[in-house]
Amino acid sequence: MNAIYFYRLAHFFHKHKVPLLPNLLKAVIFLLFNSVVPPSALIGKESRFAYGGIGVVLHGKSLIGRRVIIGQGVTVGRKLDPMGVPVIGNDVYISTGAKLLGAITVGNNVIIGANAVVLHDIPDNSIVAGAPARVVRVVEGSIYDYLKDIY
Repeated sequence: MNAIYFYRLAHFFHKHKVPLLPNLLKAVIFLLFNSVVPPSALIGKESRFAYGGIGVVLHGKSLIGRRVIIGQGVTVGRKLDPMGVPVIGNDVYISTGAKLLGAITVGNNVIIGANAVVLHDIPDNSIVAGAPARVVRVVEGSIYDYLKDIY
């Protein structure tokens, strides 16, 4: 069981303007996974939550690309600026407990380390870690070469 399945269904109903059902499914996600995954968030195809999506909090205007893996306890949200929401590219691995905050852009082919606090843009093909997060390595190939058997 994974929260992404409930999200996909809720997003379908939200997109087709079906009343009540999106919010009902959002509540089911909260009750089962202790996560807030609004149906208005945009999560790309083939993206998924690790460990079912336990403790994940996403802003309702989040934009998340394709083939993104989101670990447990991850927060994707805004800072005090109401318009500043992260945009996450394709082929990104967001490790456990990471926080992505504000009007930032995460490039493609990126690994975000556990408990990293991302407050600035992340370039393509990088591995970031720390609080605040900074680039610790540049990736030559696909991140999934580093994350064996994860996808």
